Amino acid sequence: MHQHNTTYVGIDISKSKFDVRSTEGSKGVVYQYTPDGMKQFIQLLQKIQPELICLEATGGLERKLVALLHKHKFPVAVVNPRQIRDFARAKNRLAKTDQIDANTIMEFAQTMNPRITEPLIQTQQKMRDFTARRGQVCKQLLQERNRLGSAADKQVAKLINQSIRFLEKQLKAIEKELKQLIDADEESRKRSKILQSVPGIAGTTAALLISELPELGSLSRKQISRLVGVAPTNRDSGTLRGKRTIGGGRVRVRNGLYMPTVTALYHNPVISTFYKRLVKNGKPKMVALVAAMRKLLIILNTMVKEGKQWEAKVINF
Repeated sequence: MHQHNTTYVGIDISKSKFDVRSTEGSKGVVYQYTPDGMKQFIQLLQKIQPELICLEATGGLERKLVALLHKHKFPVAVVNPRQIRDFARAKNRLAKTDQIDANTIMEFAQTMNPRITEPLIQTQQKMRDFTARRGQVCKQLLQERNRLGSAADKQVAKLINQSIRFLEKQLKAIEKELKQLIDADEESRKRSKILQSVPGIAGTTAALLISELPELGSLSRKQISRLVGVAPTNRDSGTLRGKRTIGGGRVRVRNGLYMPTVTALYHNPVISTFYKRLVKNGKPKMVALVAAMRKLLIILNTMVKEGKQWEAKVINF
């Protein structure tokens, strides 16, 4: 069924052990999820040199193993469990309650050839954590400022003001840390400079894109739109309701691109013209905004791909 010398490996992972199936052998192997078990597994992989190793994204359980596979330079695809489930159902392999097994994951890898997952270096992980914290602090600040507006009592207002000052201080510290993380990494620094050359993209958005969307610049415009969840197919109703919209894509990236897109409507001639044209042609504002977000994302993707900074007159995507 498959060409010679292309071995696919499927891993079904649990807390204490992981099941491995490969297209090489007829029966599966179970390893303990311990340093020792992982070491044995790496030795097997060095023998069979697989084309692709596939496992489900279980929400962190897989991280240790994936990091080790990356360290040993093996090609890994960490896949959304829903995709594997849909694949198994399509092949009539699965009742609702059935467990996905290593065999199904291996067959999925072989048939669908999912995209390889890039290693998330420590810097990116740290950036991701700080970006998340920044979001939390901004939200708290907004709440406190709203409370201040409706605080009748002077002493209460004073307490709220103290809290606001504290949060503002923390926000400054977070942004300083993010800037240092970017500056310390050559690749991130280059990327940040390119991103920030675009009107509407500030340092914090650059940090979000660097940490949450490492694929930027390595995918086609269609793939990057789909990955973030702003592909046109998601958005044809104009009301942004329902599963099809929210289910797909990287929500934090999409949320993080919302304000820069709004800013770009005023300060970025390319995005602004594009948006106005859509609205003039009768598109609902929200649909036009999402289209503008997609256009902004595609421009950023192309700039990173080509290593070029923003120049309004030559941008023509």
